[in-house]
Amino acid sequence: MRTSNSSFFHPSTFVLTGIPRVEAGHIWISIPFCSLYLISILGNSTILFVIKAEQSLHDPMYFFLCMLAITDMGVCLSTLPTVLRVMLFNSREIKFDACLAQMFFIHCFSIMDSGVLLVMAFDRFVAIYNPLRYASILTNPRVTLIGVVLTVRSIALLVPLPVLLRRLPFCRSNVLAHAFCLHPNLIQLPCADTTVNSVYGLFVLLATFGLDSLSIVLSYVMIIKTVLRIASRKERLKVLNTCVSHICAVLIYYIPMIGLSLVYRFGKHASPLVHVLMANIYLLVPPMLNPIIYSIKTKQIRRGVWKMLSPKGC
Repeated sequence: MRTSNSSFFHPSTFVLTGIPRVEAGHIWISIPFCSLYLISILGNSTILFVIKAEQSLHDPMYFFLCMLAITDMGVCLSTLPTVLRVMLFNSREIKFDACLAQMFFIHCFSIMDSGVLLVMAFDRFVAIYNPLRYASILTNPRVTLIGVVLTVRSIALLVPLPVLLRRLPFCRSNVLAHAFCLHPNLIQLPCADTTVNSVYGLFVLLATFGLDSLSIVLSYVMIIKTVLRIASRKERLKVLNTCVSHICAVLIYYIPMIGLSLVYRFGKHASPLVHVLMANIYLLVPPMLNPIIYSIKTKQIRRGVWKMLSPKGC
């Protein structure tokens, strides 16, 4: 009887979902998914290798770029096992605890991603507002401390999420809307009051993505005010050009994230395909595009990649 009650409250497995209504074509759809993962992992690994190998890139700006590459890879590797398993082998079951662990790591790395984008905005502000004190403000110990604080913030805020989910009875459907586990999806399944979970989830969203995005906007307001004081139009454009890569990274991260949040909050009657599309864009596209953007727009990174790919002696 105890076993029966336990299985009633916590299902032994959840059932993952691939792309709705095109299950027969999953083997073909897996090709672009595999390509996205491959580009993301290779691109971010290349960024890390180039910055580590090039002594001239051992500056705060590039250390923050390393953090962004690590968090992007973390997001990719958190979703990769279940996505490819569903697409390639139609293996759709995931253990209850494994699902909670995957949810934790996906959201943890996503919050770290947001935090890194914030400190990169602060880095650009310091470099433009007070370039002479840049090196003394953003020292290596302070950059390390920032990385530790971002990690601790993410872990501390997300530990309660799986704990709160474990106390709920899951007696409804155990079918998830995606090929991975997300908190907004999981809190729709229990057959008990999920107000505490929803309120805490909203608090985490506002305390991380909300504050981070607001701080990024304020940073760019200060950057624009500083740039407008520069007399030369050519110098203004040159200074703003140093922010283009970061602005692109912010847009490709926050626009899909806001879209996914709106779909879950207000689009409950929308097609399941919309939920799946938004979730995959949010989790797969930014990690793929970030290394491409920084490789194209940052001369030092581009030079390091070319040097790494060129035969020795050339």
